[in-house]
Parts: sequence; C-alpha cells; structure tokens
Amino acid sequence: MKGLKTVLAAAVSCVMATAVQAQVSDDVVRVGVLNDISGVFQDTNGMGSVEAARMAAEDFDGGGKNIKVEIVYADHQNKADVGSAIARKWLDVEKVDAIVDVPNSSVGLAINNIARNTKMTFLASSTATSDLTGKDCSPNTIQWVNDAWATGNTTAAAMMQRGGDDWYFLTVNYALGQGIEAEATNYITKNGGKVLGSSKHPLGTSDFASLLLQAQSSKAKVIGLANAGADVINAVKQAGEFGMQDGPQKLVAFLIFINDVHGMGLKTAQGLLLTESFYWDMDDETRAFGKRFAARPGMNGKMPSANQAGVYASTLAYLNAVAAKGSDDASVVVPQMKTFKGKDKLFGEVTIRADGRVIHPIYLFEIKKPAESKGPYDYYKLLSTIPAEKAFRPMGEGGCPMIK
Repeated sequence: MKGLKTVLAAAVSCVMATAVQAQVSDDVVRVGVLNDISGVFQDTNGMGSVEAARMAAEDFDGGGKNIKVEIVYADHQNKADVGSAIARKWLDVEKVDAIVDVPNSSVGLAINNIARNTKMTFLASSTATSDLTGKDCSPNTIQWVNDAWATGNTTAAAMMQRGGDDWYFLTVNYALGQGIEAEATNYITKNGGKVLGSSKHPLGTSDFASLLLQAQSSKAKVIGLANAGADVINAVKQAGEFGMQDGPQKLVAFLIFINDVHGMGLKTAQGLLLTESFYWDMDDETRAFGKRFAARPGMNGKMPSANQAGVYASTLAYLNAVAAKGSDDASVVVPQMKTFKGKDKLFGEVTIRADGRVIHPIYLFEIKKPAESKGPYDYYKLLSTIPAEKAFRPMGEGGCPMIK
C-alpha cells in the first residue's frame, strides 16, 4: 500500500509538471531582441543587446523547471514599418513570446500597439517615449531604464540648480527628441527659466555646423542635445571644433551612453553632464556584470551601456516571471512581473508599477577629464543620486487608462 501511494504521488507530480510545462507555448520561450544593428544605435544597443539577452537566458538556466529559452534578433533599421513587419512575423509565424530592447520611440510605439491584446510581452527596455506609461500604456508592456520624462526633467533640474536658466535645444526630429525637449521645456518654464529656441535635425545627421552656430548665436546659457547615438557624438565633436566647450555656454547631452563617450574620447567629452540609470563601475555587482559582458563574443572589451544592461535585467525578470507562473502568456506573466519589489543587481532598488513603469534611481554624472581617468571606460564622476520616487513621472499623471 505504501509503495502504491509512492507511485501515485510520483504520477501526480509528473502530471502537474507536464501541465505547467504545457502552458509554455511550443515548449520553448522565445525572446526577440529588436533593435538597430547597423545604424546610429548599433554601439549602445546592436549585437551587445543580443549578448545581454543571451547572458540573461544563461543565468536563468531553466528557472529550476528545465524551461528552454531561445534568443532571436532582428534589425528594425529605425523604421516603424520594418519593425512592425518583423514583430508581426515573430508573433504570427515564429511564435516569439516577448520582444525586448527597441531603441527608437516610433518603432517602440508601433510594437506596443501590435503586442496589445495578444499573448506577446513587450519589454521596452530602450524605448524612451513616456507615452508607453501614459496615453498609450498597455497591459502587455513593461518599460525599463530611462524615459523622456525622466531624462528631460532630471537633466533640466540638475542644470537649473547650477544656474542654467535659459536654454537652446538641438533636437532629433522624431518622437524621442521631441519628447525629451517637451519634458525639459515644461520643467524649465515652470521653474522660472526660458527656452530661447530650438533647431530640429533628421536622424543620422552628419553636419551640425549651422545648427550649432544658431545655438551659439542665441547666447543661451545651456545648449541641450536632445538626440542620441551617432547624432550626439557628431554634435559634441563639432561643438568642440568650434571651441564651444571652452566658451560661456554649457553643453548638455540628455541621452548619451558610455559607448558614445568612448567613441568621441574624453578630450572631447570632458565636462559634459548626463543622467544615467546604470554605470558599469558603480559597485561590485555592476563591475562583475561589466567584465562578463566585455568578455562575450564580439564585444572586444566593450563595457555595457545602460540600454544593454536594461535588456539583461528586463529579460531575466521576464523569464523569472515565466518560471513563477509556468506560462509565457503576457496576461499571466506581466502581472507577475508587477509584483516584484526589491534589489536588482544592475539597477538597485526597483519597483514595477501598475502602469508598467519600472522605477529605480537615476544618477547625475559628469564626464571626467582625461587626467582623472584610470583607463578605458573609467569615464564618469557621480555628482548626485535622484531617488526612484522622484526620478519618474508620478503614476497616473500621464493619462494611462489602466490607472483609475
């Protein structure tokens, strides 16, 4: 009788394990890294993001349930139609369960709409538009790292505290730049500052000479670069050629990453202020991750950007939620992700809110002078920490219909 009970218990255990496994579609969790592999964001995202997702899958190691994970990737070319076509194929044909990364807000908003009301989860770890937790919020979307509200408000606040009360913007003319400029402008004007002008440029601009001269002639105390990737690198380099960094105007990059600083060199980048959610040299855990990342195939010693760290953190959090619920259905996984509150080894103390916004501290850094750096990627000086509850837009203020 005792032996029969043991056999029955084992049989029930196997049935339960099979039932849980069956909820993972196709017996594998597929995560698609969708980003810019060949364009302006290839260094801050690109194949580095793919390696970060692979690291998360390796560290997940089946989640204690032998869950298989497959990482796929594609290049959206910074085109919403291209990104949409990839996402639809992944959803309908290739059975991809989650899309992660997606720099370029226009592409991110398109993916957000495609994933809505499906079983697919959108881990918008690099999509900067605040609309993802505002009017376009979705029960399928989690937004990690910074967004336009956080970037615009925290950077503007830091500069105004240092006397930068009138501004001129150089802005990339799509959702990312427009969102950052709008958020910063709102903060500046509400706090007694002035915006003296703005020049727009297309994505992938190589010549900023005329725009910089317009900014210089405005005599604004602060020139805000509301762009990213190769655009911000080119703008900073050309500003240096004009001697603007030695003049009375302060150059501020709203969205610049460690890879960008490495590309332009400390001689050019020194003194720039920036806000970041992640820096590889913050503590022992970030340093350990950074060194592992740098040793990955194809990385050639490069340290991870905040966006690449965000891919790792959001992918691992997603996979842990899949393991906890035994399902890769967004209607089950995303609510499970939102129960998390605690320490993330790369982003510190985090909370995932009901609107899908992951809140965590944001740091104000100054880029070191060449003489202050001890070696490659030792580039940032920490000036201050913005606590999580102040770093992001209060929940509900953006008009998210999920928040009553």
